Amino acid sequence: MPNTRKESAAKAATSLNSASLSLLHPEVSIPHYDRQKVKTGIVHIGVGGFHRAHQALYSDELLQNHSANEWGICGVGLLPFDKKMDTVLQKQDCLYTLIERHYEKETVRVIGALLEYFFAPENPEAVLEKMSSEETKIVSLTITEGGYCYNEATEEFDPGNPQVVHDLKNPSNPVGAFGFLVEALNRRRLREIPAFTIQSCDNLQNNGNLTKKMVLAFARLRDPALSQWIGEHVTFPNSMVDRITPTTSEEDRTALSEHWGIQDDWPVVCESFKQWVIEDEFCNGRPPWEKVGVQMTADVFPYEKMKIRLLNASHASAAYLAYLDGYEYFYEAVADPLYALFLQRLMDEDVTPLLSEVPGVDLTEYKNTLLDRFCNPSVKDHMNRLCTDGSKRVPKFILSSIQEQLLQGKTPRWLSLAIAGWFRFLSAENEKGEAFNINDPMAKVLTEKAKAGKTDPRPLLSITEIFGDFLSQSPAFTNCLRQDLKSIYQIGVRATLENALKM
Repeated sequence: MPNTRKESAAKAATSLNSASLSLLHPEVSIPHYDRQKVKTGIVHIGVGGFHRAHQALYSDELLQNHSANEWGICGVGLLPFDKKMDTVLQKQDCLYTLIERHYEKETVRVIGALLEYFFAPENPEAVLEKMSSEETKIVSLTITEGGYCYNEATEEFDPGNPQVVHDLKNPSNPVGAFGFLVEALNRRRLREIPAFTIQSCDNLQNNGNLTKKMVLAFARLRDPALSQWIGEHVTFPNSMVDRITPTTSEEDRTALSEHWGIQDDWPVVCESFKQWVIEDEFCNGRPPWEKVGVQMTADVFPYEKMKIRLLNASHASAAYLAYLDGYEYFYEAVADPLYALFLQRLMDEDVTPLLSEVPGVDLTEYKNTLLDRFCNPSVKDHMNRLCTDGSKRVPKFILSSIQEQLLQGKTPRWLSLAIAGWFRFLSAENEKGEAFNINDPMAKVLTEKAKAGKTDPRPLLSITEIFGDFLSQSPAFTNCLRQDLKSIYQIGVRATLENALKM
């Protein structure tokens, strides 16, 4: 933090916008490139904290240090709650503050790579024309697992999704990501403009392959010839993204104002670590990301499997247990030797045996780095964020490893315990008998099944949309899960973990 912290706090904070950049504290990094000369080469759907801490930062570094002026970003918000982001960014000339924290060290920079922002519900035509512009070379996505309109268990396209139904009937007035993508590509086809690359930046294994499958399925329902054209002209590179980015809190805004003298209505806070591995398959050019530390490769799979099965699975595995145990932030839980040992055993015994060699990565060092990142007290990752959308995240982060272990004739002890913690969480009642809300699109059915089953996992396992048929038919997994659920209900999460770990 700046040496003049008290002086900064004593003064009125400076509202962030283009005109005020020169007034900011000298230790705050600001864009030194002329934003007026930067073109929009990327349209990004889903401008949340992660995109602004990750992809937009890489673009900002390219603009700052390598004069890549054709690769600015236009952000797009599709959902009603994106209106708030629109209001903030328009007020701030699409500038925002990125705060990187590693224990006691904090760095602050203003990101300028986001040049414009469209709130699609108010002007879908403007979004379509921006995506149809020859200047746009890439359309990227962070729309979360729930935005891909597919069945979690089968990974097949869901034609009954309300957004899909609407967009097929109203192609020139879409509401969903695939509706916008396919209509924009159709306009480019008709105008004989080269296609853009569609780049998923979501935490999904084989995210590019999945995106391609869903886009082509949607397009096929609209026009088989259009689907064929997209299949021939559009590329969908797989990628692995990594950076812990908690939800911005009011405390973060206040600290930025008091310590750095910046009034930013929606800053982003993140850890110092970042990683991006991308399959080098782009149909219409790409930024020179390798100049700013992005790893371009022919095969992303080993990296994304490592990250999803270790980092994301660790978050999901410990979060539900720790929430029931009374922890508010993830770093507090992992600082507890009980949870640190649980995660270490989970990574070493249940996940690592499933991973192939990852080029350039020492898995032991990577796992130790994860535990250090998890314990970072300056990145307050709230349990509420990590416990959100379990029906979408658990299948990808945990169930895939469980199924793989079972197919090898093994029972994943620690991942099974993690699922037991999720099932107990889904009862929507903590160990003190206090009710809480489940933030999940399937919350109603999940809670009903959890309360009906209690120590019997079969009602929840019967939800084939999440679990398919294999897991419910595995006696070894079902019995292990039943024993853990019974223990958690009878003696609580903490005692169950202590008994399992023999601490």
